[in-house]
Amino acid sequence: MSGISKKGVDRRAMAVLSGGHLFTDVNQGAVAALIPFLVAERGLTLAAAGALVLASTVSSSVVQPLFGIFSDRQPLPILMPLGVFVAGLGLSLVGVAPDFPLMLLCVVFSGIGVAAFHPEAARFANYVSGAGRARGMSFFSVGGNAGFAIGPVLATPLVLIFGLPGTLFLVLPASLMAAVLIFDLQRLRGFQPEYTDGGTGEIFDHPEAWGPFARMVGVVVLRSFLYFGLVAFVASYYERVLGTTPAFGNAALTVMLASGAVGTLLMGPIADRVGRRAVLGTSMLLLGPFVYLFTLCGPIVGMAVLALIGAFTIGTFGITVVMGQEYLPGRIGLAAGITMGLSIGLGGLGAPVLGHVADRYDLTTTMLVMVALPIMGLLLTMTLPRKAPVTRKAD
Repeated sequence: MSGISKKGVDRRAMAVLSGGHLFTDVNQGAVAALIPFLVAERGLTLAAAGALVLASTVSSSVVQPLFGIFSDRQPLPILMPLGVFVAGLGLSLVGVAPDFPLMLLCVVFSGIGVAAFHPEAARFANYVSGAGRARGMSFFSVGGNAGFAIGPVLATPLVLIFGLPGTLFLVLPASLMAAVLIFDLQRLRGFQPEYTDGGTGEIFDHPEAWGPFARMVGVVVLRSFLYFGLVAFVASYYERVLGTTPAFGNAALTVMLASGAVGTLLMGPIADRVGRRAVLGTSMLLLGPFVYLFTLCGPIVGMAVLALIGAFTIGTFGITVVMGQEYLPGRIGLAAGITMGLSIGLGGLGAPVLGHVADRYDLTTTMLVMVALPIMGLLLTMTLPRKAPVTRKAD
């Protein structure tokens, strides 16, 4: 099984990797759900609560490239089960931490587990995808999307039933998933390429393309600005501008996120057929008009438009990871750490900026500002190579 398969995605291996992604990102999704309980029962200020969210974001995303560099120099598959377990263990201890500094430490510990998992798991997602790398990475990405969505659903009932100590139960799914990964680790290792250039780096037909990689990262950051802006303000837009209830606004946000998972599954196979740049460019081309159209619609039609926005925004997450790995073929761990971690984390910093626009003007103006983001992303996408610049050498 060693070497590079010319076949499609290995379903068993991808199911394990995507499952690991799900149970890792469950912990990121659960952090926000715990905030209201920590504020009510532990007396945290909103500033302290915000610091927990920031600590989770920084530790789980911004440090991912460091793990990527490490995994490129010395691949260590054990980081996958270890990362899942550490992510769950850290968050499980947040509810029983006696004071804020220890809560912060637990959140950071959990975030480091998340950061450790992603680059190594994305490396193996690349390996087990064979010739259908965009399709495979889309399956891998959907696991993370589902994890974010399931996090609040899992954490909230536990705290409602058992109080804050109920977070201790979050270590159980993480432990089970870590055990599954350990059990399948030997089979996953079989997908690693045998050929190296004297170390652990793989041999490729073309050199690394740092220029296109940097421009593609710029597209990812702009897309992340849009994504986090929508996540932060869609529900409020429904309540304040469209005059609906908060529950209706949250339902609209859920539709957008769920549509993103569907878009991820659809766009990966399309990108393998017609090209990564074509799909990424099409999404950037359509997103600006869709966001503008959303500002002209009422609640029901607006929800349908949000479904399209979610599909085209989130649907390219896996594609850009593959593009990054193709631009830096000898550093696929670093490429994944930047495209899945650092650039998305930096995109999260856009939400406070857009929030400042909303405070100074209004939410409609904020939405109109977001229209410009995919337009800039389209301009950057047009500078990227039409085809993947690198391919692995066959055995």
